[in-house]
Amino acid sequence: FSPLKNKSERQFMYKGTLYPSPLTSPENLQAVGNFEARADDILLVSYPKSGFNWMFHILNSLAFAAGITEKEHNAVWSINNHCVFLLQAISSRPSQRILGTHLHPDNIPKSFIEKKVKILAMLRNPKDVVVSYFHFQNNNPVIGLYYTWNEFFSRFIEGNAFYGSYFDYISAWNKKVNDENVLVVIYEELKKNMSEEIKKIAKFLNFTLTDEQIQSICSMSTFKSMKENSMNTHGEMGNILFRKGDIGDWKNCLTEEQSKAVDDKFEKHLAGTKIGDLLKYDEYCK
Repeated sequence: FSPLKNKSERQFMYKGTLYPSPLTSPENLQAVGNFEARADDILLVSYPKSGFNWMFHILNSLAFAAGITEKEHNAVWSINNHCVFLLQAISSRPSQRILGTHLHPDNIPKSFIEKKVKILAMLRNPKDVVVSYFHFQNNNPVIGLYYTWNEFFSRFIEGNAFYGSYFDYISAWNKKVNDENVLVVIYEELKKNMSEEIKKIAKFLNFTLTDEQIQSICSMSTFKSMKENSMNTHGEMGNILFRKGDIGDWKNCLTEEQSKAVDDKFEKHLAGTKIGDLLKYDEYCK
């Protein structure tokens, strides 16, 4: 296909949110709504390009070290991207399942909420998210949609990126941040204090690990290590999924006007909230 054609065919709206046609469908999203969670499931949630694959690797490593799973590197079982057939395959997997989604909190299957499934919310500062998201989408041959930086930034700030508005997404999690079955992990804090953050995650999941196991997981979970191994773990998508992972890369891309536009959105939607405080916006975005 030509990157300049068929843009309308490669995206669709479902319940007010934009999705990429090559990755999912209205039929799949409707089926997702009926997905049956189990009480011992672990659900990883994140807005796109907020460290989802990084955290999925860490969770699988923790589960393997704790003797919960038999394989150290399991496939990413995403309940928003797969077709109905694969949803059925996920449903038949043995417990304890580690699942993931980019769906807005209001669109996560109700059974996860009703059964108080443990949810790990991975969040990242919006300025680095928009830069990472731009490079990911433009370099992803599966999605096949290409925008200039200014075009993509406008879509992001207006809430028209795939999976919806970043600010609406984070605001929705702010309503659940005090729930005992929800743990918020901040991308930047995980990168700076990996050992302590992984210990916190293990405690939340009731995984018993030694300090030696924690340190081993840390050494295998640095961005450098994962990028070097990405061809083995993610094939040709490896270099697309693991580009830089830097904190503050936004300073190389956003204009002063664009930076202020993000500041204004944060001020309107997240300033003064608990989750806004956790993001340490002034430290990472000023």
